[in-house]
Amino acid sequence: MNFNALIWILGSTILVSLISLIGIVTLIIKDEDLKKILFFLVGFSAGALIGGAFLHLLPEALEHTNSTMIFLYVIIGFTSFFLLEKIFYWRHCHEGKCPIHMFTYLNLVGDGAHNFIDGLIIAASFIVGIPLGLITTMAVVIHEVPQELGDFGVLVYGGFTKFKALFWNFISAITAVFGALFGYFFITHVENIASPLLSFTAGGFLYIAASDLIPELHKQPEFKKSILSFIFFLIGIWFMGFMKIIFE
Repeated sequence: MNFNALIWILGSTILVSLISLIGIVTLIIKDEDLKKILFFLVGFSAGALIGGAFLHLLPEALEHTNSTMIFLYVIIGFTSFFLLEKIFYWRHCHEGKCPIHMFTYLNLVGDGAHNFIDGLIIAASFIVGIPLGLITTMAVVIHEVPQELGDFGVLVYGGFTKFKALFWNFISAITAVFGALFGYFFITHVENIASPLLSFTAGGFLYIAASDLIPELHKQPEFKKSILSFIFFLIGIWFMGFMKIIFE
């Protein structure tokens, strides 16, 4: 077993879990200012997820195999994340309200399942290599910031106090650690699993960006803000490209 990778995996997933406490900032930031910051974070995270999928995960998966099955795994990852949202009636709600009112507890269950998968993804990446694990963790962190702010808003909107929302959002977030441990002990005992998992992850990243985040950017009616969000989207892609150069 690679205990060095295990330490990185646990440290990274604990960091990702702590992001769930970002709702604390709502206690000191005005709602109007928070919405402005959040909107541009959505653009940046969408670009970072797409950049992470195409510039890091898929090239790494193709290095391990040249099989066209890689692209089938991407499709499986994409459709699996689609199904996950359908099952839990759960969406990334970035303005503190969610149009689907199967509400707070379903949101927590769905978020917990999503975070478990994040942990699995991080574990798979670190087992392949520390640089790829760091890149994947960074992509997850960038995506988690707007997501966790949105989830916090859903819980408060659904009747939770801010402190109760922080607590339960954190409980759902630590499932990432369990996902990481499961991934570590499962993956290290199965041969040739890295490429399928990395491709599956890429499909998940693409789904989140294309289905959840980019549609939010289209809701901005002001042309100037819409262009700025697109610029932040490009910056997210550029950032992941820059990280690829740094680590290589």
